[in-house]
Amino acid sequence: GRLTLDLQDGVVLVGSDAHLWPGPLTTAQRAFIRAAKLLKPDVVILNGDLFDGARVSRFPAGMWSQEARPNVRQELEACQSFMDQLKGPNRYWLFGNHDARFEARLASLTPEYEGVPGFALKDHFQEWRFGMSLWVNDDVVIKHRWHNGVHAVYNNTMKGGKSIVTGHLHSLKVTPWTDYNGTRYGVDTGTLSDPDGAQFDYAEDNSRNWRAGFAVLTFKDGKLLLPELAQVWDEDHIQFRGRLYRV
Repeated sequence: GRLTLDLQDGVVLVGSDAHLWPGPLTTAQRAFIRAAKLLKPDVVILNGDLFDGARVSRFPAGMWSQEARPNVRQELEACQSFMDQLKGPNRYWLFGNHDARFEARLASLTPEYEGVPGFALKDHFQEWRFGMSLWVNDDVVIKHRWHNGVHAVYNNTMKGGKSIVTGHLHSLKVTPWTDYNGTRYGVDTGTLSDPDGAQFDYAEDNSRNWRAGFAVLTFKDGKLLLPELAQVWDEDHIQFRGRLYRV
C-alpha cells in the first residue's frame, strides 16, 4: 500500500475527510476545486475518508433514522461528481478508515465475491491511484492517520522522523519539530466537510476542535517548505496567504 513519488520542485494539494454525501458542495470542497484550478498543482491528493459509508458503518444510526442516510450508490455518485472536477496527471486517493467500510462490509458478508469487479472501491475510480500512504522524496509521508489526540501531529513527526501529513482528526494545523536532523513538520489537513454536517450527528452537538480547509505543500530542491493552510472563513470565503477568497 506504500506509493512513492520524486518531486524536486512543485506543489502538492492535500485535502481529506470530505465525507461526501449528495447535495451542494461545502465551502471547503468548492475552495479545494478552485485551488486545483488556480494553483495548478503537480499532485492532487485526497487523504482519506472521501467516502463516508453511512449505511455500512458498524456504529448505530444515532438519533436519525437509517433511511435519512444516503445509500452506497448515492455516496459513490457524490464522490464521482466531486472528483470529476479535479483534473491533473497525478491524482491519489489514500485510504481512510471510512473508505475501508466499503470493502469491509462486502468482505465480511460475501467473501466468495473477492476479486469480482466493482467489489473494491478503486474499481469505481480507476483514474485515481489508490494506496495507504504516499512518500514524497523519502522525506515526507502523506497518509490518513497515525497517532490520535490533541498532540497527534507532534507525535507523528517527532516519533516518525519524517514530515508527516495526516487527516482524520479534522484539526487543520501545522506543528514544526526541530532536532539535530533539522526541521520537519506535522500537518493535519483538517476536513473538506462541514464540521456541523449531518454526517457527524453522533457527536451529540458537543464542541469540536475541528476546522474546515486543506493544505498546500511546496517543494523546492526536493525539500518541503513551510506547509500552508487554507481555512474556511465563512460560508462564502476561504482564507489563504493573508487574503479572503470568495468561492
